[in-house]
Amino acid sequence: MKDRFDIAAALREIAGLLRIKGENPFKTQAYERGASALENLEGDLDALVKAGRLTEITGIGSALAAIIEEFYHSGECWMLQQLRQELPPGAVELSAVPGLSLKKIIALHDALHIESVAELKSACQEGLLGKVKGFGPKSQAKLLADIEKLETPKDGALLLNHALEEAERILKHLRAGPELIEADLAGALRRRKETVRRISIVAASDQPRPVLDHWLRFPALVRTDKLDDEHCLARLAGGLQAELVIVPPDQYVAALHARTGSRKHLAKLQAIAHSNAHVLDSATPSTSDGSERSIKSESEIYQRLGLQYIAPELREDEGEVEAARAGTLPHPLTLEDLHGMTHCHTVYSDGRNSIEEMALAAEAMGMAYLTITDHSPSAYYARGVEIDRLRAQWDEIARVQERVKIKLLKGTESDILANGSLDYPDHILEQFDVIIASIHARHKMDADQMTQRLLRALTLPFFKIWGHPLGRLIQSRPPFACRMEEVLDAVAVSKCAIEVNGDPRRLDLEPRWIRAARERAIKFIVSTDAHSIGGLGNLPFGVSTARRGWLTGGEVLNTLGADNFIAAVHP
Repeated sequence: MKDRFDIAAALREIAGLLRIKGENPFKTQAYERGASALENLEGDLDALVKAGRLTEITGIGSALAAIIEEFYHSGECWMLQQLRQELPPGAVELSAVPGLSLKKIIALHDALHIESVAELKSACQEGLLGKVKGFGPKSQAKLLADIEKLETPKDGALLLNHALEEAERILKHLRAGPELIEADLAGALRRRKETVRRISIVAASDQPRPVLDHWLRFPALVRTDKLDDEHCLARLAGGLQAELVIVPPDQYVAALHARTGSRKHLAKLQAIAHSNAHVLDSATPSTSDGSERSIKSESEIYQRLGLQYIAPELREDEGEVEAARAGTLPHPLTLEDLHGMTHCHTVYSDGRNSIEEMALAAEAMGMAYLTITDHSPSAYYARGVEIDRLRAQWDEIARVQERVKIKLLKGTESDILANGSLDYPDHILEQFDVIIASIHARHKMDADQMTQRLLRALTLPFFKIWGHPLGRLIQSRPPFACRMEEVLDAVAVSKCAIEVNGDPRRLDLEPRWIRAARERAIKFIVSTDAHSIGGLGNLPFGVSTARRGWLTGGEVLNTLGADNFIAAVHP
């Protein structure tokens, strides 16, 4: 009989093998979701299996339930055994090396019996890959470099959206305990950093031991690293650290504040407090008559220091303390400020949902307008929209508009080509309501080439929005090289705005460059880069990134109503 973590690991292996085979991604994701569901299961797996009720677990259907039952009873699974037989040994491990396709893995196994990354590294170092068809000196050198990158210790960080999902599950679990009074996220997660190494939670309770006991029963908690009467540092099933600090209710606000800001931010506050003879984050400051009272809000902490309130996303020591002291810290954008959903894809390119489905979903979220911005022809891998299909799309937008209240804008995410031109002729571009201009290929140009490419595109004589500006994919692709200050100077005097992309894998433009653009009075949009109805949920991540860059509502074009937005962005 296997426990739920063993079964979850097997499901993840199945997902990995299916992915290598090139199976439908929805199928592989189903196994990943099933694994996650088991890791976070709060019920009794034994009872669910024996009662035939596995399908009551969210994310587990009848087919997946049958596989779980087979694992549970026999410790084996026919499907996993079949996949292992179909693929070379070590295929999952070897597939982690960039560019190593299944065909190449099979060739390496057949010629050199390579079954692990370590064996592949040795073969590269010994120059043996030249014996394998399809491999030469350059590909061998690249493989060796990629392997060395894989061997570099990882920081264990999780993307913001995944960390938030895990954190919300923990909070839901904690809040089910009757002894808990309140709890919230702290640390990097509360500041909405792009990646998170540790989930930090501050809780208030007069009974810390029962709260800790309930915390230790969280289903995905697999190891305790530190534990005392009011604190626990633990490890979750996916490897992420999770920390709980429990304080008396009258110390809760002070503790939450002390565990939210960066060390440098808190050090500056401490210096101001010292100069004013205050004790930073004292839970019970004295009143004018000498009595003590608890701090009711974080705003009070900043007020006592003579500062404007500093929102959690800004607490990084990037000049926010000085600005708050001078009274010049801007009031950052909120989700409620936005009226339009921008940068959305449909089935006309690589989106999963129709125009009408996207429109109805955005309308249900309270949006006043939606931009349909599918890929342009050069994005062949994303079924970029050729001109003949573009006419059909515009006709469909017009038909859907008659059935929905939300205003639909016909747009494009047009590729910025290598020479800096855009991917439709001018007579087509001028017919769009909105143009997002983005780079999707040739990211490895040198800084001079990329700068010239961007300068030509962004200074074209019609309005455009610079999409996911520096092309980064967090944890997998760094921003491309360019002379950013020079590009921002050009944008500032051109018909151009900049996107803050809410896709959690991008969150591009990063905050330091947002602040640099603000200094030049450049306008922005905050987008979802949604490729599905679910992708519309990226908007809060775009907002949090905008807040980290100090953006205000007045600097973001999609805070405007539909008519004013159209007037502002029309080519």
